Amino acid sequence: MVAGVGLRSVALLGLAVFLFGSSWPVMKAGLDGASPLWFATARLGLGTLGAMALLATMRRLHFPSRRDLPIVATIGICQLTLFLGFSQLGLQHLGAGRSSVLAYTTTLFLVPLTFLTGERIDRWQAAGSIFGLAGVAVLLAPQSINWDDRDVLIGHMWLLMAAASWALAIFHSRRHEWYRGPLELLPWQMLLATVLLATFSFLFERDGHIEFSPGILLSLCYLGLVAGPTATWAATSVSRMLPTVVTSLGFLGVPILGLSISALWLGEELEPLLVVGTILILSGVGVVAVGYSRCKTDAG
Repeated sequence: MVAGVGLRSVALLGLAVFLFGSSWPVMKAGLDGASPLWFATARLGLGTLGAMALLATMRRLHFPSRRDLPIVATIGICQLTLFLGFSQLGLQHLGAGRSSVLAYTTTLFLVPLTFLTGERIDRWQAAGSIFGLAGVAVLLAPQSINWDDRDVLIGHMWLLMAAASWALAIFHSRRHEWYRGPLELLPWQMLLATVLLATFSFLFERDGHIEFSPGILLSLCYLGLVAGPTATWAATSVSRMLPTVVTSLGFLGVPILGLSISALWLGEELEPLLVVGTILILSGVGVVAVGYSRCKTDAG
């Protein structure tokens, strides 16, 4: 029984890593024919319809209980609305590979959140944070980007804000006492995010657009009906099923896959400083994950 649960957890982790990693170059390609917030709204709208149809077919489409409303709000706002919105805004200024690396500094933001709740932070987590911050500094170095290009700097800011937003969702999901599972709550989280993103699109992208060309429609279908809802459900599930260190280390594959696909498909250059910064950030995330694991072991 334990082996079965372990195999299922690892399979879900691998699925989430592949779908998240492949999403970055697809999102970048989709933005060639759409404005960022409208593109994010459209993919979430498709995802909401797909998730509801799937659960209705399985006869598992139920309204969330009052006890689950807080996690519906947190994931709907932080992990879906803010993370997707900020990611799309950042992607319009940066390459898909660099964007995927910056967005997955998520685990590093969990360190200050943990500190604020009074939990003990050991030298592993502190060292990991230093590695991660050094990696971000390398990616922001004048030799790595043009500091005179305001749009590039804003793009980096959007991606780091996206990472911080997802960290808030992870922080809450690990502490929430779930009544219904992540799959049952997913369509309601996506519906909330769709409404919020549509509102932001009307307010801040009045001249926004989406070209209904075959390439854009394929991107939306992949992200909205396949990658988005499936990866979100799988990621939320494994965060509950696997130890923090395993989940965090597993998700290191997302930016690596994003960099690889972006280089092969979109022809993005793997600059030396980008590689160095990526190695530092991934090392920092790994060390932080080990620190969390040691804290839980000591507490047990």
